[in-house]
Amino acid sequence: MKVKEQQSIPVGKVQRATKFISAGAKIGTNYLKHYSKKLVNSELTKDQLHLDNATDIYNSLSQLKGSALKVAQMLSMDKNLLPTAYQDQFAMAQYSAPPLSYPLVVRTFEKSMGKKPQEIFDTFLHEASNAASIGQVHQATLEGKKLAVKIQYPGVADSVKSDLAMVKPIALRMFKLNAAEYDEFIGEVQSKLLEEADYKLELKRSIDLSKQCVHISNLMFPTYYPQLSGDRILTMDWIEGKPLGERIKLNDIGAKEGQILGQALWDFYHYQIHTLHSLHADPHPGNFIITPEGKLGVIDFGCVKVIPENFYKSYFELLDKDMLKDPKKLDKVFHDLRFIYKDDTAEDKKFFKEVFTHLVELLGRPFRTPRFDFSEKSYFESLYKFGEEIGNLKAFRESKKARGVKDALYINRTYYGLYNLLHQLNAEVDTTSYVDFK
Repeated sequence: MKVKEQQSIPVGKVQRATKFISAGAKIGTNYLKHYSKKLVNSELTKDQLHLDNATDIYNSLSQLKGSALKVAQMLSMDKNLLPTAYQDQFAMAQYSAPPLSYPLVVRTFEKSMGKKPQEIFDTFLHEASNAASIGQVHQATLEGKKLAVKIQYPGVADSVKSDLAMVKPIALRMFKLNAAEYDEFIGEVQSKLLEEADYKLELKRSIDLSKQCVHISNLMFPTYYPQLSGDRILTMDWIEGKPLGERIKLNDIGAKEGQILGQALWDFYHYQIHTLHSLHADPHPGNFIITPEGKLGVIDFGCVKVIPENFYKSYFELLDKDMLKDPKKLDKVFHDLRFIYKDDTAEDKKFFKEVFTHLVELLGRPFRTPRFDFSEKSYFESLYKFGEEIGNLKAFRESKKARGVKDALYINRTYYGLYNLLHQLNAEVDTTSYVDFK
Protein backbone atom coordinates (compact mmCIF):
# COMPACT_ATOMS: atom_id res chain seq x y z
CA MET A 1 0.00 0.00 0.00
CA LYS A 2 1.49 3.33 -1.08
CA VAL A 3 1.73 6.00 1.63
CA LYS A 4 -0.16 9.16 0.74
CA GLU A 5 2.29 11.88 -0.28
CA GLN A 6 2.22 15.40 1.10
CA GLN A 7 1.80 18.13 -1.52
CA SER A 8 2.88 21.07 0.67
CA ILE A 9 4.32 21.91 4.09
CA PRO A 10 3.19 24.93 6.13
CA VAL A 11 6.36 27.04 6.43
CA GLY A 12 5.12 30.42 7.73
CA LYS A 13 4.64 31.05 11.46
CA VAL A 14 0.95 31.79 11.02
CA GLN A 15 0.36 28.65 8.94
CA ARG A 16 2.20 26.46 11.45
CA ALA A 17 0.49 28.09 14.43
CA THR A 18 -2.88 27.40 12.79
CA LYS A 19 -1.99 23.70 12.64
CA PHE A 20 -1.10 23.69 16.34
CA ILE A 21 -4.36 25.46 17.22
CA SER A 22 -6.30 22.93 15.14
CA ALA A 23 -4.61 20.06 17.01
CA GLY A 24 -5.44 21.76 20.33
CA ALA A 25 -9.11 22.05 19.35
CA LYS A 26 -9.25 18.33 18.50
CA ILE A 27 -7.65 17.44 21.84
CA GLY A 28 -10.24 19.59 23.63
CA THR A 29 -13.03 17.73 21.82
CA ASN A 30 -11.46 14.39 22.79
CA TYR A 31 -11.48 15.40 26.46
CA LEU A 32 -15.14 16.47 26.25
CA LYS A 33 -16.03 13.09 24.71
CA HIS A 34 -14.07 11.25 27.40
CA TYR A 35 -15.66 13.04 30.35
CA SER A 36 -19.16 12.75 28.83
CA LYS A 37 -18.70 8.97 28.61
CA LYS A 38 -17.24 8.89 32.12
CA LEU A 39 -20.49 10.36 33.49
CA VAL A 40 -22.19 7.20 32.23
CA ASN A 41 -19.36 4.78 33.06
CA SER A 42 -17.30 5.80 36.10
CA GLU A 43 -14.83 2.94 35.52
CA LEU A 44 -13.86 4.17 32.05
CA THR A 45 -10.06 4.32 31.62
CA LYS A 46 -8.14 6.95 29.66
CA ASP A 47 -6.89 4.44 27.08
CA GLN A 48 -9.20 5.65 24.28
CA LEU A 49 -8.55 9.30 25.20
CA HIS A 50 -4.79 8.71 24.95
CA LEU A 51 -5.22 6.95 21.60
CA ASP A 52 -7.41 9.73 20.17
CA ASN A 53 -5.09 12.48 21.40
CA ALA A 54 -1.94 10.68 20.23
CA THR A 55 -3.44 10.11 16.77
CA ASP A 56 -4.57 13.74 16.39
CA ILE A 57 -1.28 15.18 17.64
CA TYR A 58 0.80 12.88 15.41
CA ASN A 59 -1.33 13.61 12.33
CA SER A 60 -0.91 17.36 12.87
CA LEU A 61 2.82 17.18 13.60
CA SER A 62 3.48 14.86 10.65
CA GLN A 63 2.01 17.53 8.35
CA LEU A 64 4.28 20.15 9.90
CA LYS A 65 7.46 18.01 9.84
CA GLY A 66 10.60 19.51 11.37
CA SER A 67 11.22 20.28 15.03
CA ALA A 68 7.74 19.54 16.31
CA LEU A 69 7.79 16.06 14.82
CA LYS A 70 11.37 15.51 16.01
CA VAL A 71 10.37 16.29 19.60
CA ALA A 72 7.52 13.77 19.27
CA GLN A 73 10.06 11.20 18.08
CA MET A 74 12.28 11.96 21.09
CA LEU A 75 9.34 11.60 23.47
CA SER A 76 8.44 8.22 21.94
CA MET A 77 11.82 6.86 23.06
CA ASP A 78 11.09 7.70 26.70
CA LYS A 79 8.98 4.82 27.96
CA ASN A 80 8.68 6.47 31.38
CA LEU A 81 7.12 9.66 30.12
CA LEU A 82 4.26 8.74 27.81
CA PRO A 83 1.31 6.35 27.79
CA THR A 84 1.71 3.50 25.27
CA ALA A 85 -0.62 5.11 22.70
CA TYR A 86 1.69 8.15 22.44
CA GLN A 87 4.82 5.99 22.25
CA ASP A 88 3.36 3.92 19.40
CA GLN A 89 2.09 6.89 17.39
CA PHE A 90 5.12 9.12 17.90
CA ALA A 91 7.51 6.27 17.10
CA MET A 92 6.17 6.45 13.54
CA ALA A 93 8.10 9.73 13.22
CA GLN A 94 11.30 7.68 13.17
CA TYR A 95 10.94 6.40 9.61
CA SER A 96 7.32 6.32 8.42
CA ALA A 97 6.04 9.90 8.33
CA PRO A 98 4.07 10.94 5.19
CA PRO A 99 6.63 11.75 2.44
CA LEU A 100 6.83 14.88 0.31
CA SER A 101 5.50 14.76 -3.24
CA TYR A 102 8.05 14.60 -6.03
CA PRO A 103 7.49 18.19 -7.30
CA LEU A 104 8.46 19.46 -3.80
CA VAL A 105 11.56 17.25 -3.89
CA VAL A 106 12.56 18.74 -7.27
CA ARG A 107 12.04 22.27 -5.95
CA THR A 108 14.31 21.53 -2.96
CA PHE A 109 17.01 20.19 -5.30
CA GLU A 110 16.84 23.27 -7.51
CA LYS A 111 17.21 25.60 -4.51
CA SER A 112 20.04 23.64 -2.91
CA MET A 113 21.97 22.25 -5.88
CA GLY A 114 20.85 24.46 -8.77
CA LYS A 115 19.76 21.36 -10.72
CA LYS A 116 16.96 18.81 -10.85
CA PRO A 117 17.69 15.28 -9.46
CA GLN A 118 17.65 13.76 -12.97
CA GLU A 119 20.35 16.25 -14.05
CA ILE A 120 22.67 15.01 -11.28
CA PHE A 121 22.03 11.25 -11.06
CA ASP A 122 21.67 8.54 -13.71
CA THR A 123 18.47 7.38 -12.01
CA PHE A 124 16.45 8.84 -9.15
CA LEU A 125 13.36 7.10 -7.74
CA HIS A 126 10.44 9.53 -7.42
CA GLU A 127 8.98 7.70 -4.43
CA ALA A 128 10.77 8.10 -1.07
CA SER A 129 12.15 4.91 0.47
CA ASN A 130 11.46 6.33 3.93
CA ALA A 131 10.41 9.62 5.48
CA ALA A 132 11.16 10.84 8.99
CA SER A 133 10.91 14.07 10.97
CA ILE A 134 13.59 16.27 9.35
CA GLY A 135 13.91 14.75 5.89
CA GLN A 136 13.23 11.83 3.57
CA VAL A 137 15.46 9.44 1.61
CA HIS A 138 15.34 8.55 -2.08
CA GLN A 139 17.30 5.89 -3.90
CA ALA A 140 19.49 6.98 -6.83
CA THR A 141 22.28 5.61 -8.99
CA LEU A 142 25.36 7.21 -10.51
CA GLU A 143 28.04 5.44 -12.57
CA GLY A 144 26.85 2.04 -11.33
CA LYS A 145 26.74 2.99 -7.66
CA LYS A 146 23.52 2.75 -5.68
CA LEU A 147 23.08 5.86 -3.52
CA ALA A 148 20.87 7.12 -0.70
CA VAL A 149 19.93 10.79 -1.10
CA LYS A 150 18.56 12.53 1.98
CA ILE A 151 16.44 15.61 1.28
CA GLN A 152 15.55 18.09 4.01
CA TYR A 153 11.97 19.28 4.25
CA PRO A 154 11.35 22.95 3.32
CA GLY A 155 11.36 25.42 6.21
CA VAL A 156 12.87 23.07 8.81
CA ALA A 157 15.78 25.31 9.84
CA ASP A 158 13.66 28.48 9.85
CA SER A 159 10.91 27.07 12.07
CA VAL A 160 12.93 25.50 14.92
CA LYS A 161 12.51 28.30 17.48
CA SER A 162 8.84 29.03 16.79
CA ASP A 163 7.95 25.31 16.72
CA LEU A 164 9.55 24.68 20.10
CA ALA A 165 7.68 27.66 21.56
CA MET A 166 4.40 26.16 20.31
CA VAL A 167 5.24 22.67 21.58
CA LYS A 168 5.81 23.99 25.12
CA PRO A 169 2.18 24.14 26.35
CA ILE A 170 1.50 20.62 25.04
CA ALA A 171 4.64 19.29 26.73
CA LEU A 172 3.86 21.00 30.05
CA ARG A 173 0.15 20.24 30.30
CA MET A 174 -0.32 16.91 28.58
CA PHE A 175 2.96 15.23 29.54
CA LYS A 176 3.30 16.88 32.98
CA LEU A 177 6.81 18.11 32.32
CA ASN A 178 8.45 20.37 34.87
CA ALA A 179 8.43 24.01 33.64
CA ALA A 180 11.86 24.82 35.13
CA GLU A 181 13.43 21.75 33.49
CA TYR A 182 11.72 22.47 30.18
CA ASP A 183 13.15 26.01 30.13
CA GLU A 184 16.61 24.76 31.17
CA PHE A 185 16.82 22.03 28.55
CA ILE A 186 14.97 23.58 25.63
CA GLY A 187 18.06 25.59 24.66
CA GLU A 188 19.99 22.33 24.35
CA VAL A 189 17.21 20.80 22.22
CA GLN A 190 17.07 23.92 20.05
CA SER A 191 20.83 23.93 19.41
CA LYS A 192 20.76 20.23 18.47
CA LEU A 193 17.78 20.71 16.11
CA LEU A 194 19.52 23.64 14.41
CA GLU A 195 22.59 21.43 13.97
CA GLU A 196 20.43 18.65 12.50
CA ALA A 197 19.10 21.13 9.95
CA ASP A 198 22.69 21.95 8.89
CA TYR A 199 23.50 19.24 6.34
CA LYS A 200 26.99 20.63 5.71
CA LEU A 201 27.78 20.09 9.41
CA GLU A 202 26.18 16.63 9.27
CA LEU A 203 28.31 15.75 6.23
CA LYS A 204 31.51 16.69 8.06
CA ARG A 205 30.54 14.85 11.23
CA SER A 206 29.38 11.79 9.28
CA ILE A 207 32.74 11.52 7.51
CA ASP A 208 34.78 12.18 10.69
CA LEU A 209 32.90 9.87 13.08
CA SER A 210 32.49 7.01 10.61
CA LYS A 211 36.25 7.08 9.85
CA GLN A 212 37.06 7.06 13.58
CA CYS A 213 34.67 4.17 14.32
CA VAL A 214 35.36 2.00 11.27
CA HIS A 215 37.63 -0.36 13.25
CA ILE A 216 34.79 -1.50 15.57
CA SER A 217 33.66 -5.06 14.83
CA ASN A 218 30.37 -5.74 13.03
CA LEU A 219 29.68 -2.13 12.06
CA MET A 220 29.31 -0.69 8.57
CA PHE A 221 29.30 2.95 7.45
CA PRO A 222 28.40 4.42 4.05
CA THR A 223 30.81 6.53 2.02
CA TYR A 224 29.62 10.15 1.80
CA TYR A 225 29.84 12.31 -1.33
CA PRO A 226 30.47 16.05 -0.71
CA GLN A 227 30.26 16.80 -4.46
CA LEU A 228 26.70 15.40 -4.53
CA SER A 229 25.61 17.13 -1.32
CA GLY A 230 24.45 20.63 -0.41
CA ASP A 231 22.87 22.65 2.37
CA ARG A 232 19.61 20.65 2.08
CA ILE A 233 20.85 17.51 0.27
CA LEU A 234 23.07 14.72 1.65
CA THR A 235 24.27 11.86 -0.56
CA MET A 236 25.86 8.62 0.65
CA ASP A 237 26.16 4.97 -0.35
CA TRP A 238 23.00 2.92 -0.18
CA ILE A 239 23.39 0.22 2.48
CA GLU A 240 21.43 -2.92 1.63
CA GLY A 241 19.38 -4.49 4.39
CA LYS A 242 16.39 -3.81 6.62
CA PRO A 243 15.99 -1.06 9.24
CA LEU A 244 16.65 -2.34 12.75
CA GLY A 245 13.16 -1.21 13.77
CA GLU A 246 11.52 -3.35 11.06
CA ARG A 247 13.48 -6.44 12.10
CA ILE A 248 12.59 -5.87 15.75
CA LYS A 249 8.93 -5.53 14.80
CA LEU A 250 9.09 -8.76 12.78
CA ASN A 251 10.62 -10.47 15.83
CA ASP A 252 12.91 -12.52 13.56
CA ILE A 253 16.29 -11.68 15.12
CA GLY A 254 17.82 -14.88 16.48
CA ALA A 255 19.78 -15.12 19.73
CA LYS A 256 23.21 -15.18 18.07
CA GLU A 257 22.41 -12.29 15.72
CA GLY A 258 20.95 -10.25 18.58
CA GLN A 259 24.11 -10.85 20.61
CA ILE A 260 26.40 -9.69 17.79
CA LEU A 261 24.30 -6.59 17.02
CA GLY A 262 23.94 -5.72 20.71
CA GLN A 263 27.69 -5.88 21.34
CA ALA A 264 28.31 -3.79 18.22
CA LEU A 265 25.91 -1.13 19.55
CA TRP A 266 27.54 -1.16 22.98
CA ASP A 267 31.04 -0.87 21.49
CA PHE A 268 29.98 1.86 19.05
CA TYR A 269 28.55 4.08 21.77
CA HIS A 270 31.21 3.55 24.41
CA TYR A 271 34.10 4.09 22.04
CA GLN A 272 32.56 7.43 21.07
CA ILE A 273 31.77 8.40 24.66
CA HIS A 274 35.04 7.45 26.33
CA THR A 275 37.56 7.91 23.51
CA LEU A 276 36.10 10.55 21.20
CA HIS A 277 33.97 12.46 23.75
CA SER A 278 31.62 13.05 20.85
CA LEU A 279 28.78 10.74 19.90
CA HIS A 280 25.86 9.83 17.70
CA ALA A 281 23.14 10.88 20.17
CA ASP A 282 20.03 9.56 18.43
CA PRO A 283 19.87 5.78 18.97
CA HIS A 284 16.43 5.09 17.58
CA PRO A 285 15.88 1.98 15.42
CA GLY A 286 15.38 3.96 12.21
CA ASN A 287 19.02 5.08 12.24
CA PHE A 288 20.42 1.57 11.83
CA ILE A 289 20.29 -1.01 9.04
CA ILE A 290 20.89 -4.73 9.50
CA THR A 291 22.83 -5.86 6.43
CA PRO A 292 22.44 -9.29 4.75
CA GLU A 293 25.85 -10.18 6.26
CA GLY A 294 24.50 -9.48 9.77
CA LYS A 295 26.40 -6.23 10.30
CA LEU A 296 24.93 -3.04 11.70
CA GLY A 297 24.89 -0.15 9.25
CA VAL A 298 24.94 3.33 10.85
CA ILE A 299 23.20 5.72 8.48
CA ASP A 300 22.53 9.00 10.28
CA PHE A 301 24.87 11.32 12.16
CA GLY A 302 22.48 14.28 12.22
CA CYS A 303 22.32 14.47 16.02
CA VAL A 304 25.81 14.55 17.56
CA LYS A 305 26.59 15.51 21.16
CA VAL A 306 30.05 16.85 21.96
CA ILE A 307 30.75 16.06 25.65
CA PRO A 308 32.44 18.88 27.64
CA GLU A 309 35.39 17.64 29.71
CA ASN A 310 34.13 18.83 33.12
CA PHE A 311 30.72 17.33 32.54
CA TYR A 312 32.25 14.05 31.34
CA LYS A 313 34.28 13.70 34.55
CA SER A 314 31.32 14.34 36.87
CA TYR A 315 28.70 12.37 34.94
CA PHE A 316 30.71 9.20 34.46
CA GLU A 317 31.88 9.16 38.06
CA LEU A 318 28.27 8.17 38.78
CA LEU A 319 28.73 4.94 36.83
CA ASP A 320 31.85 3.96 38.76
CA LYS A 321 30.99 0.76 40.64
CA ASP A 322 32.39 2.16 43.91
CA MET A 323 30.61 5.53 43.79
CA LEU A 324 27.54 4.47 45.80
CA LYS A 325 29.81 3.32 48.65
CA ASP A 326 31.25 6.83 49.09
CA PRO A 327 28.46 9.19 50.33
CA LYS A 328 30.76 12.24 50.50
CA LYS A 329 31.94 11.81 46.91
CA LEU A 330 28.38 11.09 45.75
CA ASP A 331 27.14 14.26 47.43
CA LYS A 332 29.77 16.35 45.61
CA VAL A 333 28.85 14.88 42.20
CA PHE A 334 25.13 15.45 42.89
CA HIS A 335 25.90 19.11 43.54
CA ASP A 336 28.16 19.37 40.45
CA LEU A 337 25.39 17.93 38.26
CA ARG A 338 22.73 20.09 39.99
CA PHE A 339 20.62 17.21 41.25
CA ILE A 340 20.88 19.06 44.58
CA TYR A 341 21.45 22.77 45.23
CA LYS A 342 23.21 24.43 48.18
CA ASP A 343 20.13 26.52 48.99
CA ASP A 344 17.73 23.53 48.95
CA THR A 345 15.88 22.92 52.18
CA ALA A 346 17.11 20.02 54.30
CA GLU A 347 13.92 18.17 53.37
CA ASP A 348 14.50 18.71 49.63
CA LYS A 349 18.15 17.66 49.90
CA LYS A 350 17.16 14.42 51.63
CA PHE A 351 14.35 13.72 49.15
CA PHE A 352 16.29 14.40 45.94
CA LYS A 353 19.41 12.61 47.20
CA GLU A 354 17.37 9.46 47.91
CA VAL A 355 15.62 9.62 44.53
CA PHE A 356 18.78 10.21 42.49
CA THR A 357 20.79 7.62 44.44
CA HIS A 358 18.17 5.04 43.54
CA LEU A 359 18.14 6.22 39.91
CA VAL A 360 21.95 6.05 39.68
CA GLU A 361 21.88 2.52 41.11
CA LEU A 362 19.29 1.44 38.53
CA LEU A 363 20.88 3.07 35.47
CA GLY A 364 24.41 2.13 36.53
CA ARG A 365 23.60 -1.51 37.29
CA PRO A 366 24.88 -2.81 33.92
CA PHE A 367 28.29 -1.26 34.68
CA ARG A 368 28.64 -3.04 38.02
CA THR A 369 29.09 -6.46 36.44
CA PRO A 370 31.43 -7.57 33.60
CA ARG A 371 28.46 -8.90 31.60
CA PHE A 372 24.86 -7.76 31.67
CA ASP A 373 21.80 -9.46 30.23
CA PHE A 374 19.59 -6.73 28.77
CA SER A 375 16.84 -9.24 28.05
CA GLU A 376 16.09 -9.32 31.79
CA LYS A 377 12.47 -8.12 31.99
CA SER A 378 12.52 -7.47 35.74
CA TYR A 379 15.30 -4.89 35.29
CA PHE A 380 13.33 -2.91 32.72
CA GLU A 381 10.12 -3.23 34.70
CA SER A 382 11.94 -1.67 37.68
CA LEU A 383 13.37 1.04 35.46
CA TYR A 384 10.00 1.94 33.89
CA LYS A 385 8.15 1.74 37.19
CA PHE A 386 10.60 4.05 38.93
CA GLY A 387 10.53 6.48 36.00
CA GLU A 388 6.74 6.54 36.18
CA GLU A 389 6.87 7.16 39.92
CA ILE A 390 9.26 10.09 39.42
CA GLY A 391 6.91 11.56 36.80
CA ASN A 392 4.06 11.49 39.30
CA LEU A 393 5.98 12.92 42.25
CA LYS A 394 4.71 16.38 43.13
CA ALA A 395 8.19 17.49 44.28
CA PHE A 396 9.54 16.93 40.75
CA ARG A 397 6.59 18.40 38.87
CA GLU A 398 6.46 21.56 40.97
CA SER A 399 10.18 22.11 41.55
CA LYS A 400 11.25 25.67 40.72
CA LYS A 401 14.71 24.39 39.81
CA ALA A 402 15.86 22.15 37.00
CA ARG A 403 17.23 18.92 38.48
CA GLY A 404 20.25 18.22 36.31
CA VAL A 405 22.49 20.09 33.88
CA LYS A 406 21.57 20.56 30.23
CA ASP A 407 24.61 18.59 29.00
CA ALA A 408 23.06 15.47 30.53
CA LEU A 409 19.93 15.66 28.37
CA TYR A 410 21.26 13.97 25.22
CA ILE A 411 23.59 11.64 27.15
CA ASN A 412 20.64 10.41 29.24
CA ARG A 413 18.55 10.02 26.09
CA THR A 414 21.38 8.14 24.37
CA TYR A 415 21.65 5.69 27.24
CA TYR A 416 17.91 5.31 27.42
CA GLY A 417 17.69 4.57 23.70
CA LEU A 418 20.71 2.23 23.83
CA TYR A 419 19.33 0.23 26.77
CA ASN A 420 15.98 -0.15 25.01
CA LEU A 421 17.59 -1.34 21.79
CA LEU A 422 19.70 -3.88 23.71
CA HIS A 423 16.56 -5.04 25.52
CA GLN A 424 14.68 -5.47 22.23
CA LEU A 425 17.64 -7.45 20.85
CA ASN A 426 17.72 -9.66 23.99
CA ALA A 427 21.45 -9.00 24.07
CA GLU A 428 23.88 -9.98 26.81
CA VAL A 429 26.92 -7.73 26.43
CA ASP A 430 30.45 -7.39 27.72
CA THR A 431 30.00 -4.12 29.62
CA THR A 432 33.75 -3.61 30.11
CA SER A 433 34.24 -3.19 26.35
CA TYR A 434 35.43 0.33 25.47
CA VAL A 435 34.44 1.54 28.98
CA ASP A 436 37.05 3.52 30.87
CA PHE A 437 36.39 5.49 34.06
CA LYS A 438 39.32 7.68 35.08
